[in-house]
Amino acid sequence: MTSPERALRDAFPAGRRVDLRPDTPEEDQAADGGQRGPERTVRATVVCALLLGANSAQPGAVAQLRLTGAQIRGRLDLAGAQITHPLWLEACWFDEAVNLLGASTQTLVLTGSRIPGIEADSARIEGNFSLRRSVVEGGAPTPFNRLSTALSLTDARISGALLLNAARLIAPGGWALSAGGLAMEGGIFCRNGFTAHGEVRLMGAQLPGTLVMQGARLETPGPGGVALTLDNATASSLKLSQGFTANGTVRLHGTQVTGNVTFDGAVLNGPPAHDAHTPALTAVHLQAVDLDLTLARPPSGTLDLRGAQVSTLHENEHTWPQQVELDGFVYGSIKTADADDERHETAGNRESAARRLAWIRSGPGYNPQPYEQLATWYRSAGHDDDARRVLLAKQRHRRRTLPPATRAWGHLLDVTVGYGYRPWLAGIWLLALTLLGTPAFATHSPTPVKQGEGAPFQPLVYTLDLLIPIAGLGQRTSWYWTSNTLQWLAYLLIAFGWILTTTVIAGVTRTLQKN
Repeated sequence: MTSPERALRDAFPAGRRVDLRPDTPEEDQAADGGQRGPERTVRATVVCALLLGANSAQPGAVAQLRLTGAQIRGRLDLAGAQITHPLWLEACWFDEAVNLLGASTQTLVLTGSRIPGIEADSARIEGNFSLRRSVVEGGAPTPFNRLSTALSLTDARISGALLLNAARLIAPGGWALSAGGLAMEGGIFCRNGFTAHGEVRLMGAQLPGTLVMQGARLETPGPGGVALTLDNATASSLKLSQGFTANGTVRLHGTQVTGNVTFDGAVLNGPPAHDAHTPALTAVHLQAVDLDLTLARPPSGTLDLRGAQVSTLHENEHTWPQQVELDGFVYGSIKTADADDERHETAGNRESAARRLAWIRSGPGYNPQPYEQLATWYRSAGHDDDARRVLLAKQRHRRRTLPPATRAWGHLLDVTVGYGYRPWLAGIWLLALTLLGTPAFATHSPTPVKQGEGAPFQPLVYTLDLLIPIAGLGQRTSWYWTSNTLQWLAYLLIAFGWILTTTVIAGVTRTLQKN
């Protein structure tokens, strides 16, 4: 055994740390770019042997392997091993990837190190797994795995936390973190400059703790790529905020969160080769208490919230991109953050209603549910005027999808009574036609149907009798005109009266049925 290996063997039973770093930090930094000398090299087989009980524990002490500043020569292969001792490696340089496939181990700490990949699928870790400040690079693709993977934790179970603060996971064109089916008891922490070059995959992961990615930066593998996948995962909360940047799609398909999903101050750029239809965030069937979309700037791609269910939606002026898909999106309330980051439940504001209608209309095609959902919220907030405004916008949007004849009838309903949501328009039309007919009929004297019978002619009452087809005021049936012009005017007013009556009944019936 070499001198550093003997020192490690002797320190292991008592759990003492062996530090192989030079006295001056400059020398250690220079060595980061190349190989370390034999005085700082430890064979991976020696590490494996000690962890598997090659040296008995010292009575009264906890045996653990603590090594700093070493180069690990060879492959650290612990696949299927039952490891009962904690492993602490700091500022180490690994020649080959670490294999923990199916291993059962205690706390793993590999901080500030450079590692050419870690495979820990189906591993059981009783304690924390820390890669703080480490650089983990994915190896070359193999015939069994066509994608490069830096850190693989598929179906692994970790009883503590996964600490990736300030770490870099590098697998361009592949998976920076592959952890489908990962079961955590603690949280996952990716803060303080965490960077992933490649997709972070947590499909179906169980995260009863919090996923914290505040300030993290995720780079997509390539055009049309995905930066973060949490499809069908469960979590207590997701904190993708405070400078979180995703240069790729963030996927939350079917994700169930018992707490909040926060994108406060985040940047959702979408894939590099994005267009207007490439999603920056897709959260189809997401379930959460709060969804905070107070972004730092508008997403560069689409926002897909179809079928999502949240109690409260937080928005600001940067929330909505050019295209949003909202069919089936259900929320209990909307809170808007102003410039001072104060959250207000805003309703009853014509400008805010127009802005929200704009992001509903930005979706592809016509879907009634987003209009109904927004109107329901306005009603629950006590703002019936805004609710009617939203439902009128829904009818106008729907009209564009109808055949020409039905569109014409829709235009008539809109102009006369606003589809029943503006019944006062019928009063304006009635007043205008009354002001047209009364002076016209007052300039001439009509001929009585029967001489000496009937009420005296009154132009105003006669005009109203023509416009109101239901019941009668005794004028229309008692007089007729010898002037063709006035007779045709009377016919025109009768026709307008029937049209107004029909549209009022249709519009009011539609409104009453909806209510």
